[in-house]
Amino acid sequence: MNWVAFLLDLLKVLGGLIAGAIIGFFLARKYMKKFMKKNPPINEQMIKAMMSQMGRTPSQKQVNQMMKTMNKYMD
Repeated sequence: MNWVAFLLDLLKVLGGLIAGAIIGFFLARKYMKKFMKKNPPINEQMIKAMMSQMGRTPSQKQVNQMMKTMNKYMD
């Protein structure tokens, strides 16, 4: 058995697996960012309800500020 040919084939397979994993990671990341933009995990009504449960009456300025902060971390 030719060991050099075997090692080259093994390197090709490992290289393909690593390249596939890297490409898959970036495609999944792009898909999740797009999905989160379309379907944000929290909206203004949820923020208002959360602040009301804590005993605060939120102003629209506070709600907008929290939404801006959330969107900053989504990007």
